[in-house]
Amino acid sequence: MKHPVTLILGDGTGPELARATREVLDATGVAFEWTEVEAGVDVMQREGTPLPQRVLDSIKRTKTCLKAPITTPVGSGFRSVNVALRREFDLYACVRPCKSYAGVRSRYENIDLVIFRENTEDLYAGIEFERGDPKTLELIAHLSKLSGKTIRQDSGISIKPISVFGSERIVQAAFEYARKHGRKKLTAVHKSNIQKHTDGLFLHTARNVAVRYPDVAFEDRIVDNMCMQLVQRPEDYDVLVLPNLYGDILSDLCAGLVGGLGVAPGANLGDDGVAIFEATHGSAPKYKGLNKVNPTAMILSGVLMLEHLGEARAAARLQRAVANVIREGKSVTYDLKNDRNDPTAVGTREMGQAIVRALETVGV
Repeated sequence: MKHPVTLILGDGTGPELARATREVLDATGVAFEWTEVEAGVDVMQREGTPLPQRVLDSIKRTKTCLKAPITTPVGSGFRSVNVALRREFDLYACVRPCKSYAGVRSRYENIDLVIFRENTEDLYAGIEFERGDPKTLELIAHLSKLSGKTIRQDSGISIKPISVFGSERIVQAAFEYARKHGRKKLTAVHKSNIQKHTDGLFLHTARNVAVRYPDVAFEDRIVDNMCMQLVQRPEDYDVLVLPNLYGDILSDLCAGLVGGLGVAPGANLGDDGVAIFEATHGSAPKYKGLNKVNPTAMILSGVLMLEHLGEARAAARLQRAVANVIREGKSVTYDLKNDRNDPTAVGTREMGQAIVRALETVGV
């Protein structure tokens, strides 16, 4: 039986990464029924929306989606397609493994961390009020009256909602993952010493959930201290669970521990059966069409997708094939070479083909 999968081609270097990843996944021997769709800036220019309804309809039908990178404009333009997809399908859990691979340049070795980032609340909920707008001025006056604190009239306002419901389900998902995968410890990350009624609520809820999982050690860390701890002693940590903003920031920090976003996969999960898998890096539009960027993060996202689909054997084989190609260091992109100017570096397509060849020699 074929697994139906929506493949979002993305923009910038996204289509190149999508093609290479599809070729690798097909080479695992797992049968897929692919539906390719477009989203992002190119579609925006043609159709006036970066996320056409047909994309959403396809994901609703297939339930499983593999997404290539999509550009998110900075400061102006359309809001993030990634955020829109997570909100549309209530994909509240962003799961980002950060694992060391021999052959990837890094200051650290043997890192094996998993980030669970809450996806739907916090400052990324998108409840914003623009500076100078009449509604913003009305809100400022109201908030100043309620809080007794002065808010400058030329302020923009963002609202940070964190609920018991949202906190409980992300912490529970992190504990369930830890239990299923034999992880020993979960750390809740917060700023409850300052944000007492939002981060404080997150921490209180996490502690209540932790009581139901006595087999997994539980602790908490203040987010700024957590950043220092990860740099000094990353080996002390296992699974981290965080509100949205901190999760976004620390997942990049953890990716830095293992060599960068080029080897950082991601999954977005919910409770209704829909799952979206994506590389955590951007679309790198300056490299569009150059067959240059590293496909590892998207291919490893494919590994997460295989696991989600119950294809554990294929997922393990593919992860070993990727690790073998990187360890050998021959057929890898420029960023995985000891010298980024190494003329023997291969392109996106060629590295994907090397992983396909490696699959043929990888055992069960």
